[in-house]
Amino acid sequence: METTLIFEQGMELPLFASFPLVESAEGREALRAYFEPYLAIARERGVGILLDAPTWRANPDWGEKLGYSRERLEQANRNAVAFMDELRGKADVLVSGCVGPRGDGYVPGELMSAEEAEEYHSWQAAIFAGTSVELVSALTMNYAEEALGIARAADAAGLPCAVSFTVETDGRLPSGQPLGEAVEQVDAGTDGAPAYFMINCAHPTHFAHVLEQDGAWKERIHGLRANASKMSHAELDEAEELDPGDPDELASDYLAIRSRLPNLNVVGGCCGTDHRHIDAISKAWAE
Repeated sequence: METTLIFEQGMELPLFASFPLVESAEGREALRAYFEPYLAIARERGVGILLDAPTWRANPDWGEKLGYSRERLEQANRNAVAFMDELRGKADVLVSGCVGPRGDGYVPGELMSAEEAEEYHSWQAAIFAGTSVELVSALTMNYAEEALGIARAADAAGLPCAVSFTVETDGRLPSGQPLGEAVEQVDAGTDGAPAYFMINCAHPTHFAHVLEQDGAWKERIHGLRANASKMSHAELDEAEELDPGDPDELASDYLAIRSRLPNLNVVGGCCGTDHRHIDAISKAWAE
């Protein structure tokens, strides 16, 4: 969402935060225009669509950097979900409360223990529990302990959780941990609480070789939301233009992975993707 709004729509999103858009009529209209092509694809294909509330940056640390009081930030989270509710009925829609990392999405930075992460993210999970969201989606998790803490926080709030890890070009988490070990660590530390796991914010060529390995952990991965660009996270951070890759090539990469992830049933996109990529992926998947 953020890369499309910034690079294709020319919008300014300070600190890559989209949740402030729900506070203005202009911002809400931009979000509606963003979501409509995806809803149309779901209707055309006759499939369900999982939409994230624009709350990836709506946690206390990022909110403070953006000048939000805790009370105003809580209302922003609620408003974001209320906005998503307006899209229900336009397709077979599930809405998730999107939770992002406390720090940078690409760099682990200051690490928390699982207990610290649970305490920190419980605030946002509790807000979502009082809304209409069907699940919590923890996106661009770059080390296992924070993901584990979010999964515990969501479980305590009575919500299912999808945990999505990002990986570097070598297929490992930015922390250096192998993907399979991270999935196993979160499952072991939560008694298997997450509804499922995903991979997001990395190109398929970065992690396809990892999926050739054996392991029951692969059965826990139900979602894939890859980047269109083959660039590394460091290169993407410095990029001044959007790299949209090739939608048909990305769709082909998804199909190549399909046989390695037997439970894969949530497919979408991350940085650099837009409705063209999702259209190509869903078309290839259906065929």
